[in-house]
Amino acid sequence: MGRASAAKKLTAIPEPTPVPDVPLRLDFGCGPHKREGFIGIDKTAFVGVDVVMDVASEPWPWADGSVAEAHASHFLEHLNALQRCHFLNELYRVLVPGGTCLVIVPAWSSSRAYGDPTHQWPPIGPFTFYYYSKAWRLANAPHADASVLPGGYDCDFEATWGFSQRPDLAVRNDEYKAFACANYLDAIQDYYITLRALKAT
Repeated sequence: MGRASAAKKLTAIPEPTPVPDVPLRLDFGCGPHKREGFIGIDKTAFVGVDVVMDVASEPWPWADGSVAEAHASHFLEHLNALQRCHFLNELYRVLVPGGTCLVIVPAWSSSRAYGDPTHQWPPIGPFTFYYYSKAWRLANAPHADASVLPGGYDCDFEATWGFSQRPDLAVRNDEYKAFACANYLDAIQDYYITLRALKAT
């Protein structure tokens, strides 16, 4: 029995379980305050920035449909009109179908939009967000579409938005707040826009 009984049975080594792809999440213009779980992108090499590049004019290194989520807080207002088109077109290209980006910008009627010398014209208001929709653009402003305007919009987003109000308005009644937001400068501070990429799966 000696050797035969002492022989160990060989067992197959199981195939390693594939690690699922971690969806990319990009934080544009993150500065030194990158969102947790996101890749930080800025054209200045602040501490914590992962990718230093100018996303307003350079081709992006990410593949089509490779990004699940993006974030751009107080970034878009630093780009001029055609740079915004480039940014949104590239954002649309890299997002997965249904992928989203939260964009936060100072309201056009807020002094926050005008104090920073690096902010670009025009300021951003709610009517801007309609241009991000291909169907709306072709029906109402075809001159802004890339098919007519070189460097124009070629994206197709569903945009939904809301806003933050000046803190002292919180104690006022809804009627007063609505009137203030419609008529008073600095009543609205920032717009919060969620862009959802309209793409076939």
